[in-house]
Amino acid sequence: MKILSVNAGSSSLKFTAYEMPEESVLMSGVFERIGIGESFYTIKFNGEKTKVEVELTNHKQAFEILIKELLSHKVVNSLDEIKGIGHRVVQGGTYFDKTVVVNDDVIAKIDELCSLAPLHNPAAITGIKAAQEVVPGAVQTVVFDTAFHQTMPKENYLYALPYDWCDKYKIRRYGAHGTSHKYVSMRMNELLGRTDTKLITCHIGNGASISAVKDGICLNTSMGLTPNAGLIMGTRCGDIDATILTYLMDKENMSPKELDTILNKQSGLLGISGVSSDSRDIEESIAAGNERSSLAQTMYVKRIVDYIAKYYVELGGCDAIVFTAGVGENSKMTRLEVMERLAVLGVKADKEANDCRGVEKVITTSDSAIPCYIIPTDEEVMIARDTYELAK
Repeated sequence: MKILSVNAGSSSLKFTAYEMPEESVLMSGVFERIGIGESFYTIKFNGEKTKVEVELTNHKQAFEILIKELLSHKVVNSLDEIKGIGHRVVQGGTYFDKTVVVNDDVIAKIDELCSLAPLHNPAAITGIKAAQEVVPGAVQTVVFDTAFHQTMPKENYLYALPYDWCDKYKIRRYGAHGTSHKYVSMRMNELLGRTDTKLITCHIGNGASISAVKDGICLNTSMGLTPNAGLIMGTRCGDIDATILTYLMDKENMSPKELDTILNKQSGLLGISGVSSDSRDIEESIAAGNERSSLAQTMYVKRIVDYIAKYYVELGGCDAIVFTAGVGENSKMTRLEVMERLAVLGVKADKEANDCRGVEKVITTSDSAIPCYIIPTDEEVMIARDTYELAK
């Protein structure tokens, strides 16, 4: 069965075409700068990448080109072969704890939650509607980043704010990256050969979150009402004293929108280093002797360790720590510094094993009290799996 996994951004559209249930990748690609000029798309087929510059005014046009590429490369011979299209949606609120088939009510609820994910949910709706127009015969599904975290107990998802704010304003911890945390925790259980596990999964990228997963169920996660909670990230500050916000609004006469821009786009690694939001640039700057970059890296690693230590206690121990996503899979410096700071828990890094990028492997010594693993995430295949089950 041919299944498409789709991730629509405000000006982008990523996709992967699968043959299911074999999970073999038939084609993948990304359309960029949709509706903002100088647009293009990149297709990966049979190990070769092709870049095409084309004016893309909207997501429907991108979908139409996507289908043409599938047909011209003989991935499918007709639209009828595409049985399901799964869409990534960031915010599902309390409405969705699993993947569902798209209908008018589902779209209305996604739209209702746009205020909690203003950059992501509207784009997802655009992608869904474009897919419905271009491939009307396919089963359309939505896979929510927040769904995996819906198992958190009330004491972990509520904030110590007036109790009725949760019902009245939907203010609570939702988390994000749930599809990734679910994938790597499932894969970790496969490697351990059991499901009765206590795992700490670290999705460390430009956006980053850590989850405590017990017996395959999410117990806690670092992101909150929005993705700007928990860890220090590329441009996001993560956890801060909430009164800083009202203090700054008073001192600098800032509007909420101006302050939000600073907290989400000018803070984190970028704000401390003054160099970049990209971990690779930070590491190069440290090598060149930049003290602020070194400080940014130290703070970045410390916050990761803080959450791992917190979840170690909450879980009552840990069977494995997993590193995934862009930084987690590729930054040997960050992984090593995290593991060295966890020596008090008996973690023993294997420096030789850690000297790698983007591969699945254990990176601690055989006598480490807690094994640490790199597991490359695969959110697309999780979307495909759920969509396949519903399309059957």
